[in-house]
Amino acid sequence: MNRRKAILAHPHPSLRKLLDRAHLRLAILVMTLTCLPLALISLLTLSSYANQNLQLIARSMAYSLGPAVVFKDREAVQEALNLVLETEDVALVSVYDEHQHLLASREAPRRRVISALEEFTAELLISGELIHPITNHDQVIGELHIRGQGSTLLSYFLYGLAGLLASLGLSTVGAVYGSRRMRRVITQPLRHLSRLAHSISTDRTFNQRVPTTEIAEFSDLADDFNSLLDQLEAWQHQLESEKASLAHKANHDALTGLPNRALFHSRLLDAIREARCCKTSIAVLFLDSNRFKEINDQLGHAAGDDVLVAIAKRLQTQLREDDVVARLGGDEFAVMLKPIFNSNDATTIADKINASMAEPILLSNGQLIYTSLSIGIALYPEHAETPEELLNEADTAMYQTKRNQNGHTLAGFAD
Repeated sequence: MNRRKAILAHPHPSLRKLLDRAHLRLAILVMTLTCLPLALISLLTLSSYANQNLQLIARSMAYSLGPAVVFKDREAVQEALNLVLETEDVALVSVYDEHQHLLASREAPRRRVISALEEFTAELLISGELIHPITNHDQVIGELHIRGQGSTLLSYFLYGLAGLLASLGLSTVGAVYGSRRMRRVITQPLRHLSRLAHSISTDRTFNQRVPTTEIAEFSDLADDFNSLLDQLEAWQHQLESEKASLAHKANHDALTGLPNRALFHSRLLDAIREARCCKTSIAVLFLDSNRFKEINDQLGHAAGDDVLVAIAKRLQTQLREDDVVARLGGDEFAVMLKPIFNSNDATTIADKINASMAEPILLSNGQLIYTSLSIGIALYPEHAETPEELLNEADTAMYQTKRNQNGHTLAGFAD
């Protein structure tokens, strides 16, 4: 929660936004560096074309106006100028004789905004007014003053600008498409990795793995991350195994592997609750080995351990699936029988347990010995209603069995 609040308080841009910004800046830079030289080259080309065209017009007019200038025929000169203005991109043309007397002059009509744009284009691309001599037999007989008009240049410029903008538009579309594709290729593996890491951190699901990608660096990252997950999963299994082992050791007897007193008490409490709800009965058997101290003293503790293990195994073979047998400590065992319908069920199983002890026990040293059990029986709810009381009643009944030297005794000395 604190981490989430910190992120909200100090937000950071996502990788997607950073890539978008980087691609936008790169696209702007590339298009700028591309368009500026193209625009400059185009303008220089138009300027060179306009100046050469104006010189060609001046040369052609100077040649055709020679006879009219020789005879000072103003009408012929004016007609020639009118024809030039109608057919050529000329803003102003004037003809002077050898004494700089104006013979004729003609200016193209102005068209407000368009004329202003044409003039601006002409001033930008055409190098001012052009003066060309008019000659006759290699003698200068006059001058032609001509200034270009920017209508054709403006058209070329507008067409070029439209083409440039169209190219920019297509380049922008291509850049956006490439940017999104690149962003998807880059961010999708990272998004998978982020989601997987979040899932693992919240659910501890170390069995998940990062899918491989086509990008070498991300593939290496996925391999390293998966290797880390392999180690974490192995550690998790080891911890769970150790935890289960510790739990088993805490609730089971180390020698016989049977449940210990604490686990037996817990299961007996659960069985009592179930029996109380279902109106059924439970029997608790308290068992004690009759010759255990003698065997320990005469044959040693190893023989005593062999006897305890053998008793545990024989008890387990005589019980039903839902019955529970536990070692309470020393040579004392307890058995929970559930369910039972009367005391005869408990005494019948006790008889089977006593009968199973008739066979000799083979010690680890190869020696055969005989032993028997004293069994006390207590019933729920006839004799007690709590685990402690049931064990106490069964324990008391067991001591009565030892005194009477019979196989088993029911609590309350009823039998």
